[in-house]
Amino acid sequence: MKLAVLSLLAGYAAAFAPAQSDKASTSLKVNELELGATEPLGVFDPLGWMETQPESFERRRAVERKHGRIAMAAVVGCIVHNNHIVFDGYISPSNDLKFSDIPTGIDGLFSVPSAGLAQILAFVGFIEVAWWPASQYDGDYGIGYFGGDIFDPAEKARKLNAEINNGRAAMMGIFGNMVAEKLTGQTMYEQYAAGHFNPFNDGEGFFM
Repeated sequence: MKLAVLSLLAGYAAAFAPAQSDKASTSLKVNELELGATEPLGVFDPLGWMETQPESFERRRAVERKHGRIAMAAVVGCIVHNNHIVFDGYISPSNDLKFSDIPTGIDGLFSVPSAGLAQILAFVGFIEVAWWPASQYDGDYGIGYFGGDIFDPAEKARKLNAEINNGRAAMMGIFGNMVAEKLTGQTMYEQYAAGHFNPFNDGEGFFM
């Protein structure tokens, strides 16, 4: 869990800060420095990294984009699993462990057998090396937008801007969900079922 939390924090803090420069233009023909500077914060650079470390912006934006994409997938997966939508069959026949036996929430990770976690890590490593290489900063992995491409620069900029902002929201969302689980002792499903939306009360009532 510590690794996941640190990864999310690093992605969130990495690069909220476009600045005025002629440097960064990706292969998508959209100026990276104009993306993500949305109201009400606009250019959000509280640590002043754009002034002190301008050469690191491209990598930090790439880190933010990739972690945002992972966080969006994590949020969707969390919602799906918390609604008890799971694969049929066994995750580990040798341990007589079904997919439906894995509990919802962050604690479910620790119910996956070690061999299963190793396979997940190996798959993630393969994607990192072969499909989403960390050295490719522009975020364009040749997949397109739902299999196609967007040729209107204004529309492409709007969708890339939406991706960055949705990724930021997802990083905060999945991190907040993990924190709420540990504070309340309830999974997302259990909190919603109990009408418990305030992590600082005893689990009774709505915002009570």
